[in-house]
Amino acid sequence: MANRPDTLEHAPLGRDSAYPEQYDAGLLYSIPRAANRAPLGIEDNNLPFVGEDEWHAFEVSWLNSRGKPIVAVARFRLPADSPNLIESKSWKLYLNSLNQTRFESQEAVQRVLVRDLAAAAGAAVSVALLGVDDSELNPQRLPGECLDDLDIDISDYTPSAAHLVVGEEIVEETLYSHLLKSNCPVTGQPDWGSVLIRYKGPKIDREGLLRYLIGYRQHQDFHEHCVEHIFTDLMQLKPEKLLVLARYVRRGGLDISPWRATPGLTPPSPLRLARQ
Repeated sequence: MANRPDTLEHAPLGRDSAYPEQYDAGLLYSIPRAANRAPLGIEDNNLPFVGEDEWHAFEVSWLNSRGKPIVAVARFRLPADSPNLIESKSWKLYLNSLNQTRFESQEAVQRVLVRDLAAAAGAAVSVALLGVDDSELNPQRLPGECLDDLDIDISDYTPSAAHLVVGEEIVEETLYSHLLKSNCPVTGQPDWGSVLIRYKGPKIDREGLLRYLIGYRQHQDFHEHCVEHIFTDLMQLKPEKLLVLARYVRRGGLDISPWRATPGLTPPSPLRLARQ
C-alpha cells in the first residue's frame, strides 16, 4: 500500500490517472488520521468518540473462473480508531483493478478486499458484497427476466453481433442485465449500467444476447451511442417491436438513462435502481 505519512504529494486525487483493470493492491493510498486530528486536540490513543466510516461502492465487478463478469454493491466499514483513512480516488482505482481479474468465488473476492483494506487502514475492515437486486438495498427492479444467472464462458470483451441469433418462435418478452460496462472515450473511466430489452419478434438466444452485452466491457463509446449500437444490432434480427433502455450508474452527480425504440413503444415509468 502507498503510505506517505507527511505528504499528499503523491496521492492520486487531482491527477490524471489510468484506470487499471488488473488487480493491484498497491493502488491503495493510506493517510494517517493523526495529522488532521492534532489541530482539534484529538489524540489517537484517547479518542473522545466512537464511530465508523461507512462507504458504499457501486462500481464493483470482477470475472468468475469462466470469464463471466460479476457485479456487486459493496459496503465497507472502517473503525474510527484505525490509524489511517484511505484516500478515495486510490480506493476507486483499486476497486477498478478487479474488473478483468478472475476469482474462484465471491468469497475469494471478499477475502482479498478485507485483507488489502485492513492493511491500508491499519485495522480490521468490514466488507459486505450485495447483489444489485438485493432486497437489503431496497432497490426498484427492472421488469422482465434477468439474464445474469446464465452460466456461460466468456473470452471476448468486444461487442460482436455474431453472438445474436434467433429461432423460429415468435415471442414478446422483456429481458435485462446488470452486466453492461463500457469506457468513456474521452477520460477512459469505466461506465456501468443496467440494460433492458423489450421486443416482439423471433426469439433471441439468451446466452448469445448476454455474450453480446458483455462484449461492451472494454468498448470505448458514449452512453447514448452504446444504446444506439445495441438497438441497431438488434434491429438486424427483424423484430416487429424493439425497446432498448440503459440506466447508467451516477458519476459526478449525474446519471443518464438513454432509450431508443421503434415508434409506439415507451420505456417503463422512471426507476431508481440500487446503483443510481
